[in-house]
Amino acid sequence: MNDKIPVIRMRHVSKSFGGVHALKDVQLDIFSGEVHALLGENGAGKSTLIKVITGVHQPDEGEIDLNGERVYFNNPREAQHQGIAAIYQEPSLFPDLSIAENILVGRQPLRGGRVSWGQMNKEAGALLKRLGVDLNPRTKARNLSVAQQQMVEIARALSVEARVLIMDEPTSSLTSNEVDELFRITKQLRAEGTAVIFISHRLEELFALADRVTTLRDGEYVGTREMADVTTEGLIQMMVGRKLDDLFPKQAVEIGEVVLEVDHLSVNGAFKDISFKLHAGEILGMAGLVGAGRTDVARSIFGVKPATAGEIKIDGETVEINSPQKAMALGIGYVPEDRQNHGLILPMTIGDNVTLPMLDTYATKGWLNPKKEKAAAVEGVQKLEVKAYGIEQKAAELSGGNQQKVVLAKWLSTNPRILILDEPTRGIDVGTKAAVHGLMSNLASQGMAILMISSELPEVLGMSDRILVMREGLLTKEFDRSDATQEKLMMAATGTVEAALP
Repeated sequence: MNDKIPVIRMRHVSKSFGGVHALKDVQLDIFSGEVHALLGENGAGKSTLIKVITGVHQPDEGEIDLNGERVYFNNPREAQHQGIAAIYQEPSLFPDLSIAENILVGRQPLRGGRVSWGQMNKEAGALLKRLGVDLNPRTKARNLSVAQQQMVEIARALSVEARVLIMDEPTSSLTSNEVDELFRITKQLRAEGTAVIFISHRLEELFALADRVTTLRDGEYVGTREMADVTTEGLIQMMVGRKLDDLFPKQAVEIGEVVLEVDHLSVNGAFKDISFKLHAGEILGMAGLVGAGRTDVARSIFGVKPATAGEIKIDGETVEINSPQKAMALGIGYVPEDRQNHGLILPMTIGDNVTLPMLDTYATKGWLNPKKEKAAAVEGVQKLEVKAYGIEQKAAELSGGNQQKVVLAKWLSTNPRILILDEPTRGIDVGTKAAVHGLMSNLASQGMAILMISSELPEVLGMSDRILVMREGLLTKEFDRSDATQEKLMMAATGTVEAALP
C-alpha cells in the first residue's frame, strides 16, 4: 500500500483554539480502497482533525495533499466538491424532506427550470439499489430509523462521487443487525476503491473492519499500525499512554436498605408490570436490546413520562412523581442517554450547565450570587476532571467524553441519593470509561443507589451487583452478579431464556 500515492496526505498539521492546542504536528496518510481507523480518547483531537479534512476548520500550520496535489479548503463545500464526505454519530437529514430530496439537496435535476421529481427519485433509487438498501425514495426522512438515515447519508456521499468517506461513531445507536448491514456497505465501498476513515470507541469493530489504524493522544500523532499487527492491549496502550488493567473498578460494598422500590409500574405503550428494589450502595444493572423499554422505565421514575399504573416507593413510602422537579426533590438524579439533546444546553457554558438544576440554591432573596454559583461549578468540573480551558467554555466545544462528565457533574451537584445512569459511557473512549466506572463505584461506596442502563454487556457484567433484563417492555429475568454471563443475558434479552436456562 505504501508504494501508492495517498488520496489524503497530511503533514505537520496543527490547530489551536484560544491558545489550547487541539492538534499539534499531526500526520496522516489515507489510501484508496482501505478502511482506516482513527483512534484516540475523547479530547485527543479526532473531531478537530476530521473538521480540518472536511473544511470546517482551517489548519494554523501544515500541509494537506489530495491525490498528490496541495489543497486548502476554505469551507465544507469546497471539500465536498473535491470528493470528501462525512457521516456523523447523529444523522443530519432534513426530516420533512424525502429520501431523494435529502440525497440530492442543492443538486436536484432540473427540466425547464423546474425540479424533475421523476428524475430525482430515479437517481436516488439507483443509488440506494447500488448500496443494496430497500427504501422508497419518496419516504420522508423523519420516518426512518437511525440506521436507515445513515444509509441515506452514505447514498448522498455516493451522489457527489465521494472518494473519501468519513464515518464518525456511526454504530453508537445501532442494533447488532444494523451494525452488520453498515459493515457490509462499508466493505462494498472499500472494494469499489473508496477511502473510508472510520472512528469508533468499540475496539472490536476496528478489528472486524479496519485495515490500518492511526492513534492520536492529546492532539499529537502517536503512530499508524496495520490492524493485523496490533492487539487490544496494544491499542489501549497507544491511546491512553499506559496499560489499562482495570476497566471495571468495582469495589466490594456492603449493600444497605431498600431506597427505591418500583411495584408493578406501567406506562401505556411503553412497558408493563415492572417491579424491582434498589438498595443503598448498590449498582443495579438493566440490560436489554434497543427498544426493550429500559429508557422508558427510567423516564417514568424521573417523572418525564409519569406511570399510568403501579407505584413508586422511596424509603418505603409511596410517592407520586409527576415531574422531574418532584423527582429531584425526592433525591433522584437522571443522566439521560442522549447527552447532547437531553443532558446539556450546548450553546451555554460549562458552568451554566453544571449549576442549572440548582440555581435557587445559589440565590439570595431571588438574586443570583455569581460567586457562589461559579465556586459550585468549578468544584464540580474539577471533581470530574473535565478537560476544558475554563468553565466559560461552551459545552458544544467539548469532546463527547467531557460533555458526559459535565452532565454527571450537573446531576451530582443536586446531591442525589438515587442516581439513574442511562448509557453512561455511550460514545466515549476507554480511558474516560474507566474514569466514569471508577466514579460510579466510589459513589456506591458512599451509599448512593445507582440504576445503570447499558447496552454494553461487559459494562453491565463488570459494574453491576444485580442485573435486570428487559424485553419488549417486560422484565424477563434477574441475575445476581455471580451467576450472570453474556450468554445468559442475551438469552433473556432475546426471549430464549426459558428454553435455555433452568
